[in-house]
Amino acid sequence: MNIGSIKQNDDGILIGRVTTLAFSITIALREVSSNNERAPAYDIMALSSDRRSWVKVGAVWEYHSNDTGEVFLSGRIDDPSLEKPVDVAMFQQNDGSYNVAWRRPQRKRTLPAAMAGEDSLPPLNATDDTPTGNDTAPAGDGLGDSTAPAPKSKSGAKTKEAADA
Repeated sequence: MNIGSIKQNDDGILIGRVTTLAFSITIALREVSSNNERAPAYDIMALSSDRRSWVKVGAVWEYHSNDTGEVFLSGRIDDPSLEKPVDVAMFQQNDGSYNVAWRRPQRKRTLPAAMAGEDSLPPLNATDDTPTGNDTAPAGDGLGDSTAPAPKSKSGAKTKEAADA
């Protein structure tokens, strides 16, 4: 989802706006000069509320798409006024500007602890060892044998279950 755009101004500075329902800021990208290969490509600078200074609120790193080889920027905007950091990706357009897209980090999905190791549960396809002729259906109703006495009939005669016992 696009939440802003950045383009080069007359001074050659990449500057633009990022706007969501919760905030709206003017940002600029300041190139980072570093020999460290893990350093970001740009610091994200935001115009302070008094409009007198720039405040660093994040950074973006340069990446290349595996499929197309396209270069894009990816990073995070963070500030104490925000509840959570905002992860962003910036995609260059034909005119040299960048679209700023918001992205929600994906949570890693893990197996429940019982399924992860040797303590995993057996398949749930049978309740006892009695073959039923159908290997996928459990024998009986799965509730086990009843310990309740057999019901008596209204005529006073024994029920079939009681007669069999």
